Amino acid sequence: MKHRYLPMTEEDKQAMLQAIGVKTVDELFEDIPEKVRFQGDYQIKQAKSETELMKELSTLAAKNKDMKTYASFLGAGVYDHYMPVIVDHVISRSEFYTAYTPYQPEISQGELQAIFEFQTMICELTGMDIANSSMYDGGTSLAEAAMLAAGQTKKKKIIVSKAVHPESRAVLSTYAKGQYIEVIEAPVKDGVTDLEKLQQLMTDDVAAVIVQYPNFFGQIEPLQQIEPIAHTGKSMFIVSANPLSLGVLTPPGKLGADIVVGDAQPFGIPAAFGGPHCGYFAVTKKLMRKVPGRLVGQTVDEDGRRGFVLTLQAREQHIRRDKATSNICSNQALNALAASVAMTALGKKGVKEMAIQNIQKANYARKVLASYGVEIAYEGPIFNEFVVRLNKPFAEVNQALLQKGIIGGYHLGRDFSELENHMLVAVTELRTKEEIDTFAKELGDHHA
Repeated sequence: MKHRYLPMTEEDKQAMLQAIGVKTVDELFEDIPEKVRFQGDYQIKQAKSETELMKELSTLAAKNKDMKTYASFLGAGVYDHYMPVIVDHVISRSEFYTAYTPYQPEISQGELQAIFEFQTMICELTGMDIANSSMYDGGTSLAEAAMLAAGQTKKKKIIVSKAVHPESRAVLSTYAKGQYIEVIEAPVKDGVTDLEKLQQLMTDDVAAVIVQYPNFFGQIEPLQQIEPIAHTGKSMFIVSANPLSLGVLTPPGKLGADIVVGDAQPFGIPAAFGGPHCGYFAVTKKLMRKVPGRLVGQTVDEDGRRGFVLTLQAREQHIRRDKATSNICSNQALNALAASVAMTALGKKGVKEMAIQNIQKANYARKVLASYGVEIAYEGPIFNEFVVRLNKPFAEVNQALLQKGIIGGYHLGRDFSELENHMLVAVTELRTKEEIDTFAKELGDHHA
């Protein structure tokens, strides 16, 4: 029989108490005054047998509307993408999922090489010189990039486009508050950053300009036009990019970005319930010693054989703490491995093909929706998301779609008061023509 947990017998309990040197469990808590102890009963259900508990939990789980049985058009930072089956096979190997910090290279070569490959592929996608071994998620990466820029330039203002993911902007604000950095939001015009207003916001005390590529509304920001504005007065240019889109779009590194960050979730990391994710962080060579987290480098041993080690570890996080731009010294190695395996399995041609399908299918969906009278909010090039304007309350429309086996898009009114009843629609390579056609017809029927 499979035990999902190991039951403890009374004999086990007595043996542990004896080893500790006490007779009862109550003795363990004698130092805590009676008056501060909880005296009542917790308002929770009575314990059930394992069989009963499994039945109850399975019934609850069956109420979830998942992407295996429903066609999902929900994105907004977490996407339903193809995951090569080999991903789960590799990350389920115990030498990977039990590995933690590879400080001892002599016993961690597999883990170190996997991270090194991740760094290399991120550099190829972003067009940057150096990438770290990953961060917690895209939002953390973006905030860390802003702190690096503020520390490097010794300036205290960060301009972030309002077309950057609202959750990432919230994380940035939290980081900035502790560092006494002012965050200024650049307005949006026609679904992209308002370049004229951005230019007006640029002053000598701006440390960096942050934009998203494609942005939160799915639009492709004109990085080539933003770059000279961002570099006014020696400020830095930070781009948060969807790594899958870089299979087709010009890498930010080739368009003058100083730091490129993002979330590797599109590669081999399931949507789950919004996490865990894997942030990536890539920079120019000039900023190599300022990168937060870990870096894996390639070297040779005394016999000339190729090997891998954690490198540049004697950085500000560890020694000159007063000059630190970050205190993060961890990473998401298992999810970085998942992303590496997915990218390797797809290959350069596969990543490009997958990205092209996202563009083609999203544009097809936009065209079909328009033919049903659904108003498209913004024109211009998109990757795999776009915004539509609804004539009925968002909740009502999405509930009607759910009844038809469709998970609708994201309600932009949650984050933008001016976009009440606007839906952010995501169309990935997994959506079939039939699913897109059905979604367009149902949305056309229920939005009017």
